[in-house]
Amino acid sequence: MAKIVSFINQKGGVGKTTTAVSVAAALSNNSYRVLLIDLDAQCNAGTSLGISNAAVNTYSVFKGDPIKVVQVNENLFMLPSSLNVSTLDLELVNEPGKEQLLVEILAPIQDHFDFILLDCSPNLGLISINALVVSNYYIIPLLPHHLSIQGISKLLEVVDKVRRRINNKIELGGIVLCQYGERKVLHQDTSEVIKSHFGDKLFSTVIRENISLAEAPSVGKSIFEYAPKSNGAVDYMNLTQEILQKLK
Repeated sequence: MAKIVSFINQKGGVGKTTTAVSVAAALSNNSYRVLLIDLDAQCNAGTSLGISNAAVNTYSVFKGDPIKVVQVNENLFMLPSSLNVSTLDLELVNEPGKEQLLVEILAPIQDHFDFILLDCSPNLGLISINALVVSNYYIIPLLPHHLSIQGISKLLEVVDKVRRRINNKIELGGIVLCQYGERKVLHQDTSEVIKSHFGDKLFSTVIRENISLAEAPSVGKSIFEYAPKSNGAVDYMNLTQEILQKLK
């Protein structure tokens, strides 16, 4: 049965989608069967892998369509998103068991994959709650700024409620610092503050500032296809190895 991991942060622009896409690609390159699901109405995960306008998407399966995934390569599959995902909170408000719809959606296919990765929306609405309810782990991509640290308190509060009320198995897989400048004192200080609060939940791998990571989505390729020798590719492969060790 697949391990299900949510990549989540209610703050946008922190490297969440880049991390979800890159870890999915790295896992697939290591011969794991991976399903990446885009739960964000911005559709950036799909765009990053050259997928758009799929007839079956996150919105359609939440509305009742059978799940049908797009094959990206031999081991990587994807359920892309739709702009209409932004309306689901309102459309499903009266749906019985609405917090567990994703559990129901994934049940028929969960045994077909080693990992199912969920790229969550930068808000804590119904679809993000669904992601937390179905997940074994959640990973928080974070910018190395003090304001970013303050911003995760609400997320941790929501996760705690989900754990107590619905999914008592969810665990923090880890926190990963993105867009990290090794020579910036602020980034070093922030890393120490996070480590003092979360200990070994802070991944030792940081994702260094790297222009290739910003360029790769524009051509619909993962960092490993676009610039396999770049710092971004090296960092995300190292992060993926660390994730595999921690989520055994």
